[in-house]
This record gives sequence, C-alpha cells and structure tokens, in this order.
Amino acid sequence: MSFYTGISIHSLLEDGSLGEERELSGIPEPAMINYVSWSKDGRHLAFSIREELQDGNGKSMLGLWVADVTTGFAKRLFGPPELSLNTIFDSYSWLDESTLIACTIPTSRGEEPKKPRTPISPKIQANEDGKVVQARTYQDLLKDKHDSDLFDFYTTSQLVIVSLDGYKTFVQSPAVYTSVEPSPDGNYLLVSSIQKPYSYIVPCGRFPKRVELWTSKGEFVKEICSLPLAEDIPIAFNSVRKGRRSVGWRADKPASLYWVETQDGGDARVEVCPRDIIYTQSVGSKDNDGIRMLHKLDLRYGGIIWGDDSFALVYESWYKTRKTCTWIISPEENREAIILFDRSSEDAYSDPGTPMLRRTSFGTYVLAWVKKDDGKKYLLLNGHGATPEGDIPFLDLLDVNTKEKERIWQSSKEKYYESVVALMSDCADSDLIYNQLKVLFSRESQTERPQYYMLLWPDRQIKQITHFPHPYPQLVDLKKELIKYSRADGVQLSASLYTPPNYDPARDGPLPLIVWSYPGEFKNKEMAGQIRGSPNEFAGIGSTSPLLWLSRGFAVLDGPTIPIIGEGNDEANDSYVEQLVASAEAAVNEVIRRGVAQAKSIAVGGHSYGAFMTANLLAHAPHLFCCGIARAGAYNRTLTPFGFQNEERTLWEAPQTYINMSPFMLANKIKKPLLLIHGEEDNNSGTLTLQSERFFSALKGHGAFCRLVLLPLESHGFSARESIMHVLWEMDRWLQKYCLEQPLNSPNGCSNHADPAVQQLSPVGIDSKECASSEEMRGTWRPLSSL
Repeated sequence: MSFYTGISIHSLLEDGSLGEERELSGIPEPAMINYVSWSKDGRHLAFSIREELQDGNGKSMLGLWVADVTTGFAKRLFGPPELSLNTIFDSYSWLDESTLIACTIPTSRGEEPKKPRTPISPKIQANEDGKVVQARTYQDLLKDKHDSDLFDFYTTSQLVIVSLDGYKTFVQSPAVYTSVEPSPDGNYLLVSSIQKPYSYIVPCGRFPKRVELWTSKGEFVKEICSLPLAEDIPIAFNSVRKGRRSVGWRADKPASLYWVETQDGGDARVEVCPRDIIYTQSVGSKDNDGIRMLHKLDLRYGGIIWGDDSFALVYESWYKTRKTCTWIISPEENREAIILFDRSSEDAYSDPGTPMLRRTSFGTYVLAWVKKDDGKKYLLLNGHGATPEGDIPFLDLLDVNTKEKERIWQSSKEKYYESVVALMSDCADSDLIYNQLKVLFSRESQTERPQYYMLLWPDRQIKQITHFPHPYPQLVDLKKELIKYSRADGVQLSASLYTPPNYDPARDGPLPLIVWSYPGEFKNKEMAGQIRGSPNEFAGIGSTSPLLWLSRGFAVLDGPTIPIIGEGNDEANDSYVEQLVASAEAAVNEVIRRGVAQAKSIAVGGHSYGAFMTANLLAHAPHLFCCGIARAGAYNRTLTPFGFQNEERTLWEAPQTYINMSPFMLANKIKKPLLLIHGEEDNNSGTLTLQSERFFSALKGHGAFCRLVLLPLESHGFSARESIMHVLWEMDRWLQKYCLEQPLNSPNGCSNHADPAVQQLSPVGIDSKECASSEEMRGTWRPLSSL
C-alpha cells in the first residue's frame, strides 16, 4: 500500500494565511505513515506507522501513534511485537479528546493455518432446495475450508481502548469486527461483525452480519439486527439485502440510531409502494420501543444529511429511469415531507449542487445554514456547474421555502478552474454568519498545478496558502483543448485533446495519436451529449497514463465520450456495437479534420471496460486504428452470464446481445496488433485473468498480431514499481512498433513532431534497439535495471 513519509502542521491564522510549519518530531526515520485522524478537539493527531519485526523475516506490523499539535511531539501508544493494529476492515476511532478504540491483532492469534498436504474432503456446493441464486462473476472468493480458516485468522480483531497516556483496556472477545462507530457523544459504540456460515459464491459483504449496541466501555447493551447470509440478492440494479441496512448514528443527536428497511424483499423487480422506509430510535429505548418511522420512499434510499430537529435531507433514486429526488423531512416534528429537487441523475446541467456541512461540538457534520443580515437563513450549495462550455463550479445560497438561489461565488472561466474544497468557518452548534464565511478552494489551469487558496468574506479577499512545484516541468507547455463534435445520429460528443509542448499542426503536421476512453450508458440523447469536465483543468498524469506519451511526441485524445444510449424501453446494449463504432468514427474524423492525426497512425486503448471497448473496435472498426492496447479487460461475455457493467439481463434473457458484444467471438476478424495486459490476481468482478488468457489463445489461434503480459501479484489496478515500469515499457514498445512508420528514437523517425528536449523524456528510458521480437519477449519479465 502507499504511505506518507512525514507530517507537518500549520495553524490557520485569522487573516486566512498559514502559520509557520511545524514538523512532527519523535517519529522514526524513515517513516511509513497511514490512517491519519484528528481528535475531536483538534489538539491531537493519531496515525499508524509501519514497523518491521525483529525476526529477520522482513515482516512488518502497524503501531498506533499520537502527536500533540501544539508541540509537534509524537509518541507511540502501542506497537509490535506486543500489540499491532489490524486494519483489514477498520482501524481505530476517537471516543473522546483523550481516548481511542482500536482494532488490534489478538495476542493469542498464533501461527497462520497451514494448507493440508492432501485434501481432507471434496469441495461441495449444493442447491437442493431449488433457490434462485444469481451472482455476478466475483473474484477473490473463499474456495475451501483452508481459505475460510485464513479469513478468520487475518480478519479477527481484538478491540482495545487506549488513552493518550498509553493505558490499554481489552474489550469483549476477539471477533471479525467490520466497523466500530462511537456515538457522537462518545458514550456508546455501534459494533458490526461478520458471522458464520461463510459463502463460496459471494463476497464477505454478504456474509451473515450482526450489529450490536455497546457502551463506550465495551459492555453489551442490545442487538440491533442479525442478518442471514445473503446469497440470493437479485442482480437487478437497486436490489438490496433484506432486513435493516445502512444502520448508523444520527449526526444531529448525541446518541440516536437510524436505519432503512426494504419493503420489496430487496428485489428491484417487485413493484411496491413504498419501497424503502427510514426509521430512527434513541439508544435509551428498549428492544422495539421508541422506534419511529421518519420517511417512506417510493424509490431506493440513497442517503440522508442531518440538520436539526426540524430539517434533514433524504435522497432517493432509481437506476432504470435515472430519476433522483431530494426530500425535506422534519425528524422531530410532525410535518409532511416536501420535494426539494426532482431531476434526472444524467442531467449534469440541472445539478443544483451538494449542501455543505459544518462541524458540531460532537465532531460530526450537519447541514450548514448561512444567516444574512436580514435574519433569513439559507442552505449553502457547492456545485460542479456543468455548462456547454465546461464545468464552472459555484457556491449558491438556497432559500428552501421559495427555492430561489443567490450565487455568491463562481469559478473564473477564462483561464482557471476553481473548486471549493472545504468550509473553514465552522461555528459549532450555531448558524454561519454570511459576512464571516471562510472557504478553502483550489485553483488550477492547463499549465499550473492545483494550489490551495483561502477566500474570506465580506471583501472576498483571496490568500494563496500553498506553492507546490510543477510535478513535470518538461510538459509545462502542453496544450489541452476541449473539443466538440457530433456522431452520425446527431448525438453531441466531446473529448480532451492534448498535444505536446510547442506543437503547431500547421507547421509540424499530423502526429501519432492515442485514443484512450471508457464507454458510458445513458437513457437520453440530449443528456448524453452534455459537456462534463473543464478545458482549464490541470493535466494530472498518473503512473500509467496515456498522457505520458506527450513526452514521446504523441497527441492524446483522452476520454472521448462514447455514450451507449437506450431511450425509453430500449436496452442500450442491444445497439452497443453500432453506437460504439459511430462514436469512434466521429472522434477519429474530428482529429483528422483538425490536422492533428492521420488515419494510419492512430492507436486505441483503455483499461477494464475501456479494454473491452478497445477489442471491440479492432473487431468491428479495424479501418480506424493501427493497433490497440487493452489492460485488465473482459472479452467473452458468456463468462459473465449474470450481468456485467450496466447490463442487468442474464445471458439466457439476452443471448444475442451477450454474443454480439463479445470480441472473443470475433477473434478471427481481428487483424490489427493488440497488446493485452492483465494482473495475475485481478479482483474485479468480471475481469478475471482467464479473460485475457483465453482471448490471447483465440487471437493466436487465428494468426493475429498479439501479445499477452501477465503481471505477478497485481490486481485490477497495478501498484508495484516494477509492474508500472514494465507496463510503460510494453506500451511504449507497442506504440513505436505498430503506430509509427519509424521508431521515435531512430535517425529517420518522427522526432520532428516534438521539442528535442521533450524527446529525451522517455517514460521508461528505453532505446528502440532494445525492442526485441514478440517471440523473444513473450513471457519475459524485464528487470527494473533494464527499464
């Protein structure tokens, strides 16, 4: 896992500037820090440090540390070998300003269970009672009793209460605790745990679950619910588990619970009204006494934001229609609920924004009311501000009675993209004063990385508080353009077009180009064509981002919209291939029209569903692309028979759609070179490693130009430095070999397409002469020293 190497603290001064930096002292060097958390009063900072055991085996465990914010001095509360955090499901929580409760590895755990040399019995699964049990293609499931024993071994925790002076109290018996949530007043604990029997066909989130109420000292009070194994949740979207769910503490009360119960048996296909009901109960009530119904929902519950006794916001939505509603309810007053917003989740332009929250004296967060000089109160809405010109974030004051809005801040749109990060003018347990608002926001541009600023009312004074350097100054002059175009059926499309520094299409001519995308589903053509994102956003370049190839003289068409639309009763995937090809054709035609690319040097690639897209485009539209790169994809939909991505129908309900969408079925038609990259331990539903292995075999069996790279120990995303560097090497080699007439580093190559200084910025520093043949490289792991 990734980690921090150090922590420094700044005071926020009254004028909005940052005080002098104070680095934490007393922590070991080098430090690997995770799970950082403020105490409720902000006077202490807790965190974990990974510490190596002195057993010579290179093993490490997590110790719990705490730092005094005033002095910056840190000390260890506990750590290995005596006691270590167990963060498989939960880590620790603050009970009050001086006490924490932590999940730890039981001191009596012993040695890891060993796999028997010989099987003790067959592996047996049965459905002799004839239940209908449909499940998506989940990965990383338990396979046998040994897996079950290992699961118990690693997930079982001992809860420990620890004070800032290091005094520890062990609480209850070890169990598979998945969450421990203190009540806002710190007097109670809401404890969730996994129970047996376990399952071999669904993830642990569907195992039997028990939720209990304890005192803050660990004494059992009562059982909130006990849920059985949930193997039979229907695959239809918006289907849920039976029984009480979303059990949690009300943020506006010292110690009151709330939860939701389905009225349709958890099956979204059942027509019933209401579909969900929200309940609340004070912890002082016994058993079912004092349970009150808060609100009935016709759609599926989607969350609640607490305010006070008279005001809270409840969200509901329904995937099939994309309908989403926001209700105003009065938790403690007998008033009828009122609709605040009723809209389509696909309609970005009508998004009113998200209410901002203020911190209470309990350390919880509730709706922030802003009071103006006239005494009226308003909700503060923070919105993305999607428009036909791109996102223009805003802050609005909303009068909930009239639904009128006043825009009090909006991002500049000529050069910068600005967005609100946090509300800094917290007033515990009282409304915010408009003229005393203090907001933290970020500002960025195409060439300037995000920096943080403080915005202070009433004068709208702005103070810059960070000065981070540019992470890749060699690409400081890259050009980003939000382009718009249409596909043949009139649907409006858009994409971000990146070109290397100092590139001029009139002077330099067309570039080799990478199209990198990920399709999305919509119910409405107009909303599918709405612009999302901003042309002024900084180009954040990830470890395996296609934008790295700007340093190689490529242009990149990043995120061209590929909407798969199913209006009315039409199913989007029934015309997936046609819409996919039409979108790709429109994108390719646009970059060629602009003179940025030429038809023979356009590559296509994607990750996960984008890899699936890539293989389909090489099968159905080979005239558009010279080669493809598909990472961690699924290519045979018959291997995901109970739904995939946004497809709710099973293979038996829509066999032709499953077959038509599977590029595996057209392996004999794929003639353009295709690079397949996959983690050997892919944990994502549907994208099991077998998908790439079988697809490669099918391609190879028909003489296709193809290459399969399996990354040891990697999951759906790639983490290890060696893996990332190798992925870059593979992609660079593939693009140079199949996207360019001459390799970029060759004397007669395409070096005229980029600044000479940029040409030296090979992401992996590989020379073209190192590119061995496919046969020579197949199955070879490139050591880091050679990259």
